[in-house]
Amino acid sequence: MFTGIVQGHVQVVKVTDENDLRRLTLDLGDLVADIQDGASVAVNGVCLTVVQSSVSGDLPPGHAEFDVIQETLDRTSLGRLAAGQLVNVERSYRVGDEIGGHVVSGHIAAEVPLVEMQAQGNVRNLFFQIPPQWMKYLHLKGFVALDGASLTIATADAEQNRISVSLIPETIERTSLGRLVEGATVNLEVDAQTQAIVDTVERTLGSESFRGRLKQLLA
Repeated sequence: MFTGIVQGHVQVVKVTDENDLRRLTLDLGDLVADIQDGASVAVNGVCLTVVQSSVSGDLPPGHAEFDVIQETLDRTSLGRLAAGQLVNVERSYRVGDEIGGHVVSGHIAAEVPLVEMQAQGNVRNLFFQIPPQWMKYLHLKGFVALDGASLTIATADAEQNRISVSLIPETIERTSLGRLVEGATVNLEVDAQTQAIVDTVERTLGSESFRGRLKQLLA
C-alpha cells in the first residue's frame, strides 16, 4: 500500500522486452536503501515488485529492476516508457508511517487524457476526461491518484465526464504532473473506500430483497 506522496522523480535506465513482459530498470538513488527483492514500489502509480536491486544483485548503485506483465502494459502508461524518461516512484509505507495523502493501492482503473490546462498565478489546473464507468467514484473534494500522486478533486462534471485537480508549485516541481502537456495521459486510481461504498449502495438498492422490503413499507 502507498500514500500517494511521491518520493522521487527518477529516470528509466533501461527497458528490456521479453516474452509477454517488459523489464524496467530504474535509478532509484537513495530510495534503494534497505530495499528487498519482492518489495512493492509504485511506478507512475502502478504497484510493481522489485525483482532485483543493487542491494541484492549485481546492479549499479541505486538501480532496481521490475517486471511488468502484458496486462499492465496494455492498461497503463508503462507500456510506452522508454529509457531516459522520468517516472514518479513511492516505496510502500510501513505501519506507523505518516499518511500525508490517502491510502493508495497501486491498482489502476484507467489511463485518462489531459484535455485542458489552465495556469492561474502559482497554481496550475489540469482537466482530465474520465471513462463514464469510473466517474461515479469521483466527486468534489474527494481523493484521486494520478500517476501515483494523491490529489484532491477540484471540480467534477458528471455531464461531461471530467474532473480537474489543482497543482501547487511543489507538486509541479517534484512530479511528472508538472511536465504534462495537453493530450498526454496519466494513470488513474480511484479511492478504494469511495468505490466500495458506491458499489455496496448500488448492489443493495438493486437487490430484490431490498425492493420487496421497500414495497412493504410503502404499502
